[in-house]
Amino acid sequence: MAGSDQHDLQALSDLRTPWCIRTVVTLGIPRNIADGMTDLNSLAEKAQCDAGALHAVLAHLVASGLFTEPTPGTFGLTDLGAGLLDPPPDLDLTGIGGRISYAWGTLPTFVRTGKPGYHQHFGKPFWDDLAAHPDIATSFDDFMGLVGHGVPDPHLPIDWDPVRTVVDVGGGTGAMLAEILRAYPAVRGTLVDLPGTVARAGPVFDAAGVADRISLVGQSFFDPLPTGADVYLLNRVLNDWPDAQTSAILSRCAAAAGPFGRIVVVGGVTPDDTPVRLEIDMVLVGGRTDSLTEFRERAASAGLMVAAARSYANGRFVVECRSQVS
Repeated sequence: MAGSDQHDLQALSDLRTPWCIRTVVTLGIPRNIADGMTDLNSLAEKAQCDAGALHAVLAHLVASGLFTEPTPGTFGLTDLGAGLLDPPPDLDLTGIGGRISYAWGTLPTFVRTGKPGYHQHFGKPFWDDLAAHPDIATSFDDFMGLVGHGVPDPHLPIDWDPVRTVVDVGGGTGAMLAEILRAYPAVRGTLVDLPGTVARAGPVFDAAGVADRISLVGQSFFDPLPTGADVYLLNRVLNDWPDAQTSAILSRCAAAAGPFGRIVVVGGVTPDDTPVRLEIDMVLVGGRTDSLTEFRERAASAGLMVAAARSYANGRFVVECRSQVS
């Protein structure tokens, strides 16, 4: 192998930089530097860590272009490193970011078996682990909501004129549903998620000014869902589950929607010509993403037909289903 090729391979496989970044974010180093604490010993004391070890990490990130060391033992942030002042939640190892980062180490199990190996590292499957650790569950809800994904685009490419009721199935703390209700004042919403998650949804709807048009239902979406709504929304839900559970969720929505409701799926289905991608959902929970052709078959087994499929402004692919007997 040529020397340049070897260097490229090492750069691609090097784990130092991603773990150094996660370490300094977790310790709060970028924020402390931005607040004026630039001396190595002061940074180490504030973070309650070993100064020599921290120096080695920061030196690597200086070489990576994230920090500067204008004088020995004194550090600053580059323009690139300033991005660590408001990092994605998955860079902080104390919350769901730690679970995601360490879970990548179970990738060989997923590849060998097609099933997640999360339990091998954390002792429990992903959802059971969240149930056992409410603090991690809260950070997961934040990651899936406004903190992790920002304000969602509520303008799904469906006919909103006849819609008066929307059930957001597995909608987390309600970020998407809140924006839908704000964008469409004639619509009322029902948020369905586990009790602990729904209990944290109130401030989201209060902030959006739509709390008077919302109902909260704390339950599993594998149980019977509230019936008779115009739209059942599955936003970033189906890709979090293997085949059997994906079909079960879809069947629950079909039963609740009846002959006149619609099921709107965002995430978990891609156009047929979309290249295969490795997603963290696969590693965490054995999640599944269907091609549109595959999803048509899944929908049909739940008594549904695909009425429309299209992308919308933010690039997400949206599939609209109706009952086969409507």
